[in-house]
Amino acid sequence: MKFIAEINVMPLKALLDPQGKAVGMTMHNIGYTEVTNVRVGKHITMEIEAPSKNAALEKVNEACSKILSNPVMEGFEYTVKEIKG
Repeated sequence: MKFIAEINVMPLKALLDPQGKAVGMTMHNIGYTEVTNVRVGKHITMEIEAPSKNAALEKVNEACSKILSNPVMEGFEYTVKEIKG
């Protein structure tokens, strides 16, 4: 079975996000004063061949924990859907 994973990796809320702060300040400087609390992260998609959805979920979680995020500074969330056809 083939699956697609959509993964979001974001800085932990307790930590300063310098890139988000810079983007937020730039937005204010060009007139978007209503924008606050900008956080910048990564969005990753990948296809996975696995015998079941649970197996695909395990592989995605392992990849996120070991490769795609830094657990000291980032958190992640993901969805996994079967590709039909």
